[in-house]
Amino acid sequence: MVEIELFRTSGNLIITREIDVAKNQSLWYINKKSTTLKTVEEKVAALNIQVGNLCQFLPQDKVGEFAKLSKIELLEATEKSIGPPEMHRYHCELKNFREKEKQLEEYENVRQEYEEVKLARDRVKDEVRKLKDGQIPITHRIDEIEKQRHTLEARIKAKATDIKETSQKCKQKQDVIEKKDKHIEELQQALIVKQNEEHDRQRRISNTRKMIEDLQNELRTTENCVNLQPQIDAIIIDLRRVQDEKAVCESEIIDKHKERETLEKEKKSVNDQIVQFDNLMNQKEDKLRQRYRDTYDAVLWLRNNRDRFKQRVYEPIMLMINMKDHKNAKYIENHIPPNDLRAFVFESQEDMEVFLKEVRDNKKLRVNAVIAPKSSYADRAPSRPLNELKQYGFFSYLRELFDAPAPVMSYLCSQYHIHEVPVGTERTRERIERVIQETRLRQMYTAEEKYVVKTSFYSNKVISSNTSLKVAQFLTVTVDLEQRRHLEEHLREINRKLQAVESGLIALRETNKHLEHRDNELRQKKKELLERKTKKRQLEQKISSKLGSLKMMEQDTCNLEEEERKASTKIKEINVQKAKLVTELTNLIKICTSLHIQKVDLILQNTTVISEKNKLESDYMAASSQLRLKEQHFIELDENRQRLLQKCKELMRRARQVCNLGAEQTVPQEYQTQVPTIPNGHNSSPPMAFQDLPNTLDEIDALLTEERSRASCFTGLNPTVVAEYTKREEEIEQLTEELKIKKVELDKYRESISQVKERWLNPLKELVEKINEKFSHFFSSMQCAGEVDLHTENEEDYDKYGIRIRVKFRSSTQLHELTPHHQSGGERSVSTMLYLMALQELNRCPFRVVDEINQGMDPINERRVFEMVVNTACKENTSQYFFITPKLLQNLPYSEKMTVLFVYNGPHMLEPNRWNLKAFQRRRRRITFTQPSQ
Repeated sequence: MVEIELFRTSGNLIITREIDVAKNQSLWYINKKSTTLKTVEEKVAALNIQVGNLCQFLPQDKVGEFAKLSKIELLEATEKSIGPPEMHRYHCELKNFREKEKQLEEYENVRQEYEEVKLARDRVKDEVRKLKDGQIPITHRIDEIEKQRHTLEARIKAKATDIKETSQKCKQKQDVIEKKDKHIEELQQALIVKQNEEHDRQRRISNTRKMIEDLQNELRTTENCVNLQPQIDAIIIDLRRVQDEKAVCESEIIDKHKERETLEKEKKSVNDQIVQFDNLMNQKEDKLRQRYRDTYDAVLWLRNNRDRFKQRVYEPIMLMINMKDHKNAKYIENHIPPNDLRAFVFESQEDMEVFLKEVRDNKKLRVNAVIAPKSSYADRAPSRPLNELKQYGFFSYLRELFDAPAPVMSYLCSQYHIHEVPVGTERTRERIERVIQETRLRQMYTAEEKYVVKTSFYSNKVISSNTSLKVAQFLTVTVDLEQRRHLEEHLREINRKLQAVESGLIALRETNKHLEHRDNELRQKKKELLERKTKKRQLEQKISSKLGSLKMMEQDTCNLEEEERKASTKIKEINVQKAKLVTELTNLIKICTSLHIQKVDLILQNTTVISEKNKLESDYMAASSQLRLKEQHFIELDENRQRLLQKCKELMRRARQVCNLGAEQTVPQEYQTQVPTIPNGHNSSPPMAFQDLPNTLDEIDALLTEERSRASCFTGLNPTVVAEYTKREEEIEQLTEELKIKKVELDKYRESISQVKERWLNPLKELVEKINEKFSHFFSSMQCAGEVDLHTENEEDYDKYGIRIRVKFRSSTQLHELTPHHQSGGERSVSTMLYLMALQELNRCPFRVVDEINQGMDPINERRVFEMVVNTACKENTSQYFFITPKLLQNLPYSEKMTVLFVYNGPHMLEPNRWNLKAFQRRRRRITFTQPSQ
């Protein structure tokens, strides 16, 4: 059963709720009389108590939801909590008025658009008719020109045939003349060849005689080469010695190449092993990227910007930890929370602020960061040596299960006491009760479980809890850093050996190059001596050969004069035949030229005709294109007119429903079809029946004639048509009246909106300004900054108005809107509490309840906020304030206007009927008096 007593000037309300767990139902009572839940809610609402309003009732689990409230929701909650009773009602009326106004405005806009489209369609229809009439003369002229063009083309074809025949005859004559020219050229060429051959023979005879003379002179000057053999033998001996040295050098080069290949293979093997170790590290980074993408992106940013930090910054702890045995990874992951496993470790507070500003504020990444202790905890010895615990099955402390950099290890030792938490086996679990009693360890691990031991603050009993270990996910990849270091040293030794082998190869190549050069020199000397030894015999053979060639050339003679006389006679005969052919060709060319002149004249006439035809066709195509565009425009306008007409009818029906207009109400005069402006710029207002008539007498006479002809075609009048006309006329009158009423209704709505807006917006702005003044004052007293303002994008969208809260807790940052993501949990709690404090003096609700809001705050902020709560809640003319918390800091300020209630609970608590507060006070005074004598 739950009972609450509410103060009321006319008499207090006692609300009782009895809960029947077995039947799953509740019974409600007011002042001991049975009632219903609805009645209870009405009584509570009458006292302005809003249980669902987070500005009045804020339980611990709703603090996060307060930060999630949108600006619009926060405005409504504030209006209900501290605004006058009519403020929220005015706000709702404004939103309803604005919705009706939009409905009426939409109908008027569509109706005007319909009238404009209708006028445009009529103009386009007239333009289409004019374009069709203008195309008829162009079509007739094009047909006449086409006939004339066909006649000219026939005459041109006849001339072309005559020209072709004459040109063929000219071509035949030209071919015969070319053959004659070619024959003459061949005769001349043959004569030139014989002349060149004779000149060449004479030149060769002269050259051969000179060569024989030079060889004979050289033969006379050649020395006796009998004594050259000893020099040749000495060179052969030196050549063999150089070749032997060269063979030895090349053998050494081959050995060095083999040694280098062996070292290269060994180097590749060591590199492959190092890559395998690096791949294991990449596996850990892949797991981080898949699970915590923001943290992974921050790691990449850190690697590229390490120069921005004064001291060393360590990557997330899960990347820094290297398990000695991957089977033990489950102990570490169950002991260290995931938020710290993915936290960056800093040695400097300044470096951490730079990192968080860049990564968390600018890049919007959700990352964690911690600071390593200034004094190292990494090498601290455990309070109990491991040898004392081995009898219980413990084989190691958590710290000895992995390797990590000293600052990371120091942070884990100081924060999670990994140097004090032992790890045991299944043997430990079997005797766990004895272990808990004898060792007094606060935390320990067995093979598959974690045990936590606590001492009750109330009963001083030892309470233990155990949980099953979760499977390790991140630290299962193990890298043997010692082996990797040995591999790197081995790689450096291999590189040193490779460098030595390469130096040896360079020296051997230089030696081999020198021997090669010496070998070439000896071979060249040997070749020169052998050539000197055989030179005399070779000269005698050459002289004999040249004398034979000279004799043959002198015997081969030619008579050039006879050959020239024969060629001249043949050329004269051919030239006589060629002259006759040229005369015939000249006559044919004259005939062909005359035919070409006649053809060109016909082509010019045809070109003129075609040009005129093309111009007419171009004009015709342009007119046709314009006609198609106008016809398409006419169709689109007509379709648009039909669509707008249907839309007008639909909007009229919807507007009638919104404004509650009856079917008999008519449209106002200003909403009827507007009279268009005539070309002279004056607005005429003839009767509606004359608006569609022409403006001139000639056009009116033509229209009368057309209508008389149309009327003469009717043999009788259909009664149905008359009835339809009458019906449409009545509909037009009805729609006119409806438009008039809608115009009046729209003006009323706009006037109502203006009045309600003034009564709602001005008090609201004053209220928000008061809230902002107090909110900013509270924040400035905490050396922070905050402000509250009324936010909207469009002043006429009343459903978009909202209250925006912006705060900043560090001087280096800008004001940021309060959201569930940007601020930490403690910062959101402080902001929420100070906003509620700002509402306290303005509040018209009877009381406010806040539950455990100080649990997420650090001690400094918790003390400051508590002082503000006391100062604000204890002022005159403020509502009652309930602050529920499981704990408070020591030496907090209290006021005489405060009432402190303690709720005691525990296994040894007295029964309610045995509770005697006076007896407790007497006992306390007795203990106080007896303490000095002791």
